[in-house]
Amino acid sequence: MEALRRLERVQSMLAFIDSHGLSASVSSDRFLAHLLLFFVQPCDMLSLHNKFSLAFHLLSKVTSQVVEDLKFFPNDEIDQGEVNVQSDTLSKANKDDGVYLQGPKFSEMPLVGLDSMQRANSTLEDFCRSYFMFHDMDANRPESIFKFLPILSFTESYIYQLDTWNEKNLCKRSKSAASSRGTPDHDYTAEKIVEISSPEVFDSDLFKPLISLLQDQGMMTGRINDELISGIQYWSLETMLCQALIRKEKILVEDVLRAIHLKSFDYRVLNLLLYQLTGQEVNELHMEFLSVSEFLVEVSDDLFDYEV
Repeated sequence: MEALRRLERVQSMLAFIDSHGLSASVSSDRFLAHLLLFFVQPCDMLSLHNKFSLAFHLLSKVTSQVVEDLKFFPNDEIDQGEVNVQSDTLSKANKDDGVYLQGPKFSEMPLVGLDSMQRANSTLEDFCRSYFMFHDMDANRPESIFKFLPILSFTESYIYQLDTWNEKNLCKRSKSAASSRGTPDHDYTAEKIVEISSPEVFDSDLFKPLISLLQDQGMMTGRINDELISGIQYWSLETMLCQALIRKEKILVEDVLRAIHLKSFDYRVLNLLLYQLTGQEVNELHMEFLSVSEFLVEVSDDLFDYEV
């Protein structure tokens, strides 16, 4: 089965080469197909454009002597299993939208790191204890937790990674705004700094890899997509409120209340995922009750965290 999948990827790339007028001969086309497939494999934070630029720069330095020396380089030490895993991951990730083929736009896309997984743990624990009961599941039984833990943990960790990235971005903006205080054109300068230093953080494309994975697993729904959009709206609103506080500008209570409601979007995503994982219809009464509960919990947490 794995061999068939690899063959399918090669054949798809051969069709791509032919459609773009890159075809030369049968033998060279297969080499080019494998080369391009190698380039589109994810590699840390390198975009596709950066990979090609790096390779072009390197190849310009390859002399005939280097080519001769490469003949004696051992080629049996490559972990083919690792390569296959990366290829499978890419195949699933870009199945519908070609995430890794979009180049520079994703060069700053956060990866799921250990820190984000550790931060997600407290939310996952709270989710299991507070939400499992609404799915007739026992949070004290390990089999209930571990059966669905991989997809729930990855989703929450992915969200936390984006949240961490956003917090660092907010910190940079705060320092930039603070450094501009005291100047005659303070307000103008602060606004310009924020505008220049702000990448496309709140683009919906940030969730494309996660959405693609959930689609591949048959878990994606319109409501989950709506909640992910709520997350983007929350980070945007959070940024706006923080900037207003830094500038000592007036903020609206309505914006604060909306931010508090949107903040729990990850709980709603996890809850909707659990309905999908258990094959149950969404219980609207439970969702409405939990929405109110989430709001009150967020208010309580904020009062406790920011107590002076």
